[in-house]
Amino acid sequence: MSTDLDLLSKGLIRLGILVFLFILSPVLITMGFKGLDKFNEAPKIYFVYLLIFIGFATLIFTVYFAFKTFKVIGNSIFNNK
Repeated sequence: MSTDLDLLSKGLIRLGILVFLFILSPVLITMGFKGLDKFNEAPKIYFVYLLIFIGFATLIFTVYFAFKTFKVIGNSIFNNK
């Protein structure tokens, strides 16, 4: 049993993207909810709701991407070839 270095490098790149997504999604959600307090007019409030929706969609994608990333890293370490 040996480590597949090509697959491990792919997994580590995905891990870097995952860390970025772990930072991005809460920031988008926080900016959206702070915008709800600040903006009351029609055009700006729609942008705030869009920002909150994008933040939650990014959060759901981040959880999915985390499972896929750890599966790739696990497959590279525990190779059965």
